[in-house]
This record gives sequence, structure tokens and C-alpha cells, in this order.
Amino acid sequence: MAPPKNDLHERLNAAAAAKKAMLERFRAQPGRDDPAVLEREQARKAVAEAREARVLERQAAREAEIANRAAEAKRLAEETAERKAREEADYAARALAEEAERKAARDARYAARKARKKKR
Repeated sequence: MAPPKNDLHERLNAAAAAKKAMLERFRAQPGRDDPAVLEREQARKAVAEAREARVLERQAAREAEIANRAAEAKRLAEETAERKAREEADYAARALAEEAERKAARDARYAARKARKKKR
């Protein structure tokens, strides 16, 4: 059974009315020079600027942290180098002192041997 012809006209009229209503709603929207629209744009711009400021602030904080860590690493490297130099100097001093003690002991043994040979 085919739909009646009046039904087609009703659907076409309904579609045309819907298009007309959409067009009227679009035209009823405020223009770019409307104070409410300008206020919303200013608010969005302020939010975007604040966001950008926070991003720059975080980036500056990260760069400062990197600089602090680099300075700390340099300080630790210098301390390590100084400590290593002190340890090497202490080792050399101990080695010289031990060598001097061994030489003194050897010389004492040699002198004692000479003294024993003279007594004979």
C-alpha cells in the first residue's frame, strides 16, 4: 500500500520549517561585535595568557633545576678530585715513610753486622 500524497507534502513542509527554524536560530546568535561575545573572547585570551605564563614558569623552573643539578655535579666532581689528590698525596707520603723505615732498618742491620765483624 502506497503512502498518501498528503503525507509527502507534510514531510516536505516539516523539513522546510525545520530548515527555516535552524536559519532563524543561526541569525539570532550574537555577532562578533556583541559585548557578550567580546567579553568571552577576552576571558579566553586571559586564560590562554595565564596558561602560557604557567608554561613559561614551569620551563624556567626546570631550567633552574637543571642548572642547580649541574652545579651540584660540578661541586661533587671537584670534591672528589680534591679527595683523590689528598689520598694520593697521603699514599705517597706513607710509601716514602715506609721506604725510609725499611732503609733505616736495613742500615741498622748492616751496621750491626759490621760491628760484629770488627769484634772478631
